[in-house]
Amino acid sequence: MESGKLALLIAAALFTTSDPRAQTYPVKPVRVIVPITVGSGNDIVVRLLSQKLADAWGQPVLVENRPGGGTTAGTAAVARAPSDGYTLLGSGSGFATSQAISTKLPYDPLKDLIAIAPLARLVQVLVTAPSAGYASVAELVAAAKARPGQITYASPGTGTGVHFTMEKFRIESGIDAMHVPYKGGPEAMNDVIAGRVTFSIPSIGTAMPFIRGGQLRALGVTSLTRAPDLPGVSTLDEAGVRGFEDVIWFGMWSPAGTPPAIVEKIAGDIARALALPETRDQLAKLSSEPMSMSPADFSRFVRREIESASRVAKAANITAQ
Repeated sequence: MESGKLALLIAAALFTTSDPRAQTYPVKPVRVIVPITVGSGNDIVVRLLSQKLADAWGQPVLVENRPGGGTTAGTAAVARAPSDGYTLLGSGSGFATSQAISTKLPYDPLKDLIAIAPLARLVQVLVTAPSAGYASVAELVAAAKARPGQITYASPGTGTGVHFTMEKFRIESGIDAMHVPYKGGPEAMNDVIAGRVTFSIPSIGTAMPFIRGGQLRALGVTSLTRAPDLPGVSTLDEAGVRGFEDVIWFGMWSPAGTPPAIVEKIAGDIARALALPETRDQLAKLSSEPMSMSPADFSRFVRREIESASRVAKAANITAQ
């Protein structure tokens, strides 16, 4: 048995409890708030796992998109929700980056929310419209260096994971480019396709339909190894941005005060869902892979991600809008 699958199965076995509240949970529909628009990588992964949980629980798991404020609007709504396990947050890298750029959030990400479990990590791809005329990362970088501040890049919003990936790319490639924030990934993609913005670095799952349709050109992926869905596309490291690696990750949280037994129940059921072969196959089609951590380990992971994002924010002078 491959090590990744074994780890997931072990995690599933560990997340068990005899608390009666966990044995009966859930007895009604569960709502999962996604703090970004429909069609984003965040949205796609959370909907996939939410359906698996609905199948396991025999209760509807309703996904509600609530974008705004670089993921803070939806996150704040969950932080204010009852601590009963029936309102969850399905967020990701933006959870960490929002904290990195603002000291005035309407919630404390480490105190007002409980990190339940990670879901998956997604490889991203640098894309541009064919009409932009760039056939490689080197050409894009050269153009940006020749025209400082004139090349533009789109993100789903200031402080999102995609924004931070692009800032990291900008810093490590040594270019001066202009950030154009949107309310979500689909809106950003539309303007890249139309040529109104030069490039973006969305998840492969988000960009793939447009790449296949010829509306976007893939120049480089953000992992250190080539993506199975884009074997002919170099990594950014291979393309000249040496050592570059960055991925988007997703997870689930609940409001502070949620009974530990329910947190463990949800974490265990997520682990079991991620261990299913069909789930792994579906994630693979998104150039994604499942992640496995206990609630305590995920909490420590999130804390480290906030610290890492804070360093990028300081270097790139990213602040909340």
